[in-house]
Amino acid sequence: MSNQDETVAGEQPFIAHLVELRDRLLRMVIAIIAIFICLFPFANDLYTMLARPLLIHLPEGTSMIATEVASPFLTPFKLSLVLAIFVAIPYILYQLWSFVAPGLYRHEQKMVVPLIVSSTLLFYLGMTFAYFVVFPLVFGFFTSATPEGVEVMTDIARYLDFVLKLFFAFGVAFEVPIAVIIFIWTGMTTADSLREKRPYIIVAAFVLGMLLTPPDVISQTLLALPMWLLFEGGLWASRYFVPARDEKSEEEGGTHNSRSTPDRGREASDDEVMNRYVRSEKGMGDDDWSGQE
Repeated sequence: MSNQDETVAGEQPFIAHLVELRDRLLRMVIAIIAIFICLFPFANDLYTMLARPLLIHLPEGTSMIATEVASPFLTPFKLSLVLAIFVAIPYILYQLWSFVAPGLYRHEQKMVVPLIVSSTLLFYLGMTFAYFVVFPLVFGFFTSATPEGVEVMTDIARYLDFVLKLFFAFGVAFEVPIAVIIFIWTGMTTADSLREKRPYIIVAAFVLGMLLTPPDVISQTLLALPMWLLFEGGLWASRYFVPARDEKSEEEGGTHNSRSTPDRGREASDDEVMNRYVRSEKGMGDDDWSGQE
């Protein structure tokens, strides 16, 4: 009977965690749906705003087209849904943090909160950089490089997929400082080691830019250069976290040394007891023993 009670007691916390996880996932979904309901009436206006970087570079008399029957409805619908997810990111991260926080130490909680806030801001900053800097340059280059006799009439669904891919790529790329700080703070690497590997990291930034962006040199370069600069920023910001870890290590080392001192004293006292035992067995005094030594 006791074994059954222990099994039930062990299953209850696990079930409670599952119930809490379910509740928080439902809250995330409800938040996304609520934001979507608010955005959907303005779906066409949102798409027009999203397509403006391309529309201003299209030749006069041309426009975007819809090659599928349901595209005029489904494309703005998809945009509203994805935008609702992007807007709900702070709330989603808050729910995830509330679920994980009870299992973290206090110093870990102090570290995670700034990282969550900064990672959210950096993700939004990456999307903003893509819209205001990358899109005008990329679309201006594409439309200017159009061969003679070819009219640019971009499909609205393909344009949305292209833009969302760039948004996601630049949002993730701007998380480089957070990744650098986490790697250094957890001890997986050091700032000096990353500085020594800087040439390889720059090459890796261009490779990631090639993989995450469409096959053109402009968007690849515009993604790789910010990744490199953000990597340098992460190295600079990591200096504010590494000293705290070093001081903690020194305190632990001092505690270890203080604990080892009594052990050495105890070893010395054990040697003294052994010497006294030997003297008593041989019938020697302290003077005779010191003379023999």
